[in-house]
Amino acid sequence: MSDNKTSDESQSLREEIKRLRKSLSELTPPLDVLLKRRGFRIYKKEPSEDLLLPENKFIDSFYEMMKKYSFRLFLRDIIKHQKFFRLENVTRYATSEVTKDYVEYMRSMGLAERLSGGFRLSLGHIKSFGETLEWFVAEIFKKEFAAEAIWGIRFKRTMVGGDYDLISKVDGAILYMEIKSSPPKQIYQKEISAFFDRVSDLSPEISIFFVDTELRMKDKIVLMFDEELKKRHVNPPKVIRIEKELFQILDRTFIINAKDSIPANIEKVLSWYFRRSQ
Repeated sequence: MSDNKTSDESQSLREEIKRLRKSLSELTPPLDVLLKRRGFRIYKKEPSEDLLLPENKFIDSFYEMMKKYSFRLFLRDIIKHQKFFRLENVTRYATSEVTKDYVEYMRSMGLAERLSGGFRLSLGHIKSFGETLEWFVAEIFKKEFAAEAIWGIRFKRTMVGGDYDLISKVDGAILYMEIKSSPPKQIYQKEISAFFDRVSDLSPEISIFFVDTELRMKDKIVLMFDEELKKRHVNPPKVIRIEKELFQILDRTFIINAKDSIPANIEKVLSWYFRRSQ
């Protein structure tokens, strides 16, 4: 009984924090105004050409499914084989039974259809999983943290080119997040350099480099961050482990992966930052 009571109290506390954050968000300027104060004007955001999303009536269910790492890996595979795939083509990261359920789930939403001997995506050509992942992480900020969030942003006349994957307003602070759907072996030093360039240009209170993987970050990603910090600082700050595969630099720049849970890892980052920024 006591465990149930503690769980109920924790849930009530979470709901109260979300309510307070929503109230604070309504009392502070919207995200576009905060960006404008820093000289950033949004030119484009949230492109829809490569989104792998169902009709609105299925969105809540799809959002919950996207929390599963195996489902996200499955979506990467069916995008790779979108014109035609058999179950064995998309069963690398889950059992055949689970994969069959995933395919039927996609068919039930109209995102996949049966062909002779296999299946295909029902939508037009999808270049990559990247934009769908950016949409999902933005939804995490909105749903789990009552935070304003936009993704796939391009600004007018910035010093640094390219897209900003996600920007959010959290308790009046600007958060910038780089979102990588590729595994660590396909991430290169130039991408770490571009991340730091954007952080320097935007000057967000919080910056996060996120890789959608459950692999170790210490083996490659952290090493590349160490190398980049040495290039940029005479006395480079240390990359310090928070726990498991979560790391921080000077309490405001974070490296995270998807191990355990993306929402839980984002929560740990926010808690770390706000506890140390007071």
